[in-house]
Amino acid sequence: MIDDVVALRRDLHAHPELAFEEKRTTDLIVDQLLHLGLLPQVLPGGTGVICDIGTTGRMIALRADIDALPINDLKDVAYRSRVDGVCHGCGHDAHTAILLAAAAELVRVEVPGRIRLIFQPAEESLPGGAVSVVAAGALDGVEQIFALHCDPRLETGLIGARIGPITAACDQVEVVVSGPGGHTARPHLTVDVVYAMGRLITELPGLLSRHVDPRAALSLVWGAVDAGRAVNAIPMSGRLRGTLRVFDRNAWDAAEPLVRTLVDQVMAPSGARAETTYQRGVPPVINDPTAVAVQRAAVVSALGPAALAETEQSMGGEDFAWYLDSVPGALARLGVRRPGAAPFDLHQGTFDIDEDALTVGVRYTVALARAALARTVE
Repeated sequence: MIDDVVALRRDLHAHPELAFEEKRTTDLIVDQLLHLGLLPQVLPGGTGVICDIGTTGRMIALRADIDALPINDLKDVAYRSRVDGVCHGCGHDAHTAILLAAAAELVRVEVPGRIRLIFQPAEESLPGGAVSVVAAGALDGVEQIFALHCDPRLETGLIGARIGPITAACDQVEVVVSGPGGHTARPHLTVDVVYAMGRLITELPGLLSRHVDPRAALSLVWGAVDAGRAVNAIPMSGRLRGTLRVFDRNAWDAAEPLVRTLVDQVMAPSGARAETTYQRGVPPVINDPTAVAVQRAAVVSALGPAALAETEQSMGGEDFAWYLDSVPGALARLGVRRPGAAPFDLHQGTFDIDEDALTVGVRYTVALARAALARTVE
């Protein structure tokens, strides 16, 4: 099966699609599932698919995300992205190929219940495509849900599991700072927007760290700053954009009003006006202990005890959290770094996986489905 899985993953990698634009990917998934004799259903938005294996008994769900990132593919490989500015820099192509290959195996073996396959669009958007999938009823009748995510920090052959929080909450913050503008020779006669932005860049993250319990690990990092064009003109406006990430769910709930208050306080002495747009993103993924026990059992049965790895809580966001607001479940991490290779990260134009990890992912996913259904029947 490995050649087919690799070919499928490379086809997806060469044809990436952004959030809620995954038309070709959806068609490919539907064709693959129809070929297996299944009855896939395209989600109401026109992208993404749900499909059941089995017709009776209790149900668990397996989720794969299918969208790509708005970044350039910088690799020199035959399956390099053919879409300018779009790349599978997070491994969603691997997640999709693994779940499709696992489905091909699961339809051939007897399972004590039903398996719902969820191929979810728009994981890379906020608040995430999972919101629309849940609203479409994809979790109706589901007792547990599981997902797998590529992790280049882990070597191929390893599956990382963790009870409790495994990702962070993630929001987007945008602040537009404005004033009358003027000549840089006379800043005292106007409002220095760039100076005011500089204060906000440095002071807001620091102030947040003094208003929130350090154990919540709240972090605000600016990713984009834009103001002015001429070196001798104070601009009339500028814009800051960044992400706020936090481990603790309660701190996440309190973050938006705190950010708005602190922005106004930092701006007040400068005389600049600030308009804050706060986009609430995703809560932290909190793995259910019973679901993690199923994951660990599946790793040991399919790959052996040496394949089971502990994993840390990440500051990354993951909209799988929205499913866990409705049903218990767990996210695991798939090692995709070739043993001995230099460390690398997600969300890079050079991101690629050791394709031997695909077989590991398929074997684990099949064992996971069977173990989860056996557990729910007990």
